[in-house]
Amino acid sequence: MINLPTVSMEISPVWLALGTGVLVFIIGMVIRKIFLIRLNKWSQKTETKIDDIVVGAIRVPMILWCAVLAVYVALKVASVPDKMGFFMEKSLQVLWLASLTLVAAQILSQSIRVYARKFESTMPVTTLTENIVRIVVWCIGGLMILQSLGISIAPVLATLGIGGLAVALALQDTLANLFSGFHITMAGQIKVGDFVRLDNGQEGYITDINWRTTKIRMLPNNVVLIPNAKLAQAVVTNYCLPEKEMAVLVEVGVHYDSDLRKVEKVTCDVAKEVMNEVQGGIKEFEPFIRCHTFADFSINFTVILRCQEFVDQYLLKHEFICRLHERYKKEGIVIPYPIRTIQQDHAPVSV
Repeated sequence: MINLPTVSMEISPVWLALGTGVLVFIIGMVIRKIFLIRLNKWSQKTETKIDDIVVGAIRVPMILWCAVLAVYVALKVASVPDKMGFFMEKSLQVLWLASLTLVAAQILSQSIRVYARKFESTMPVTTLTENIVRIVVWCIGGLMILQSLGISIAPVLATLGIGGLAVALALQDTLANLFSGFHITMAGQIKVGDFVRLDNGQEGYITDINWRTTKIRMLPNNVVLIPNAKLAQAVVTNYCLPEKEMAVLVEVGVHYDSDLRKVEKVTCDVAKEVMNEVQGGIKEFEPFIRCHTFADFSINFTVILRCQEFVDQYLLKHEFICRLHERYKKEGIVIPYPIRTIQQDHAPVSV
C-alpha cells in the first residue's frame, strides 16, 4: 500500500482578507456602474436639476465608499490586533463622514447656484453665499467627526469661542469686509449683474461678491476690486433698480426763428424711428420733448428716449444725433453755431 502525500488547502488569513476586500470592491464598483446608469436615465426624464447635481456630486465619492467598504470587510475577515482594528475602523469612519460632508457641501452649494436665481430677492447668488454654505456644512461635519472619535464637543465650542474673540480682535479689517459683504449680499440692493456707479466716479457691472472684495467690471473691460467695507459706506447709484429700463435724455438746441411745433414733430418722428430700429430701444415707448431754456443763441429742449439697460443709451444717442442732424438739414431746421456779441468802445485818439 502506497501512502500519498497530503496537500494542505489552508489559505492564509492575510490572503483571505485581501481577496475578500478586492472582491467586495469589484462588486461595489459594478453596483456603482449600474446605479449611475439607472440614475442618469431617470434624471434625463425629469425637469428638475437637483438629480443632475446629486449624480455629479456622488460620482467620484462612490469609488471611495466602495474602497472603504472593502477595507472594512477585509478587517472583519482578517484577525488583526484589537488596537490596530479599532484604529483602522475609526479612520474609516472619519473618512466616510468626511466624504459625506464633501458631497453634502457640493450638493447644497450647487443647488443654491441653480435655484437661487429664481429667488434672487431672498437669496442672491455670489461666491460669498456659496462659501458660507460650505463652511456651515463643514463645521457640522467636523463636529460629527469629533463626536464619532469620542471627543466632547462642548469644550471644543468653548475653546473656539475664546479663540474666536482673539481672532476677531486681530482680524478686524478682514472681518469688517466679511460682514459687509454678507450685508451687501443679503440686503439685495446690489446684486451680481447690476450696473452701478460709485461716488468716486467708477462704474461697471457687479461680477462677484466674495468674502473680502466686490468685483466690478468696467466698460473698458477692466476689473476694479472694491473692499466690501468701503462699498458698504459708499454712495452707490444702481442703474438696475427698481428696473433695468431707464430714460435717455438728449439735449438739443434750434434757432430762434424755428417753428417749434414743426421741430417737435420732426424730432419725435426721428426718435420713434430710432426706438424701433436700434437695438436696445423700447419700441412701445413714445418719445417726447420738453422745451426749457431761452439760451444765448438757441432755444434748448430735452428729448426723452428709453432704453433697455444702461449701456444701450450710447448706441441710441449716437444713432439719434446722426439721424436728427440729417433730418434737420432736409427740413431746413437750423442748429445755430454758438454766437457771442462783443461791443468795444473806442477811446478818442488825441492828435
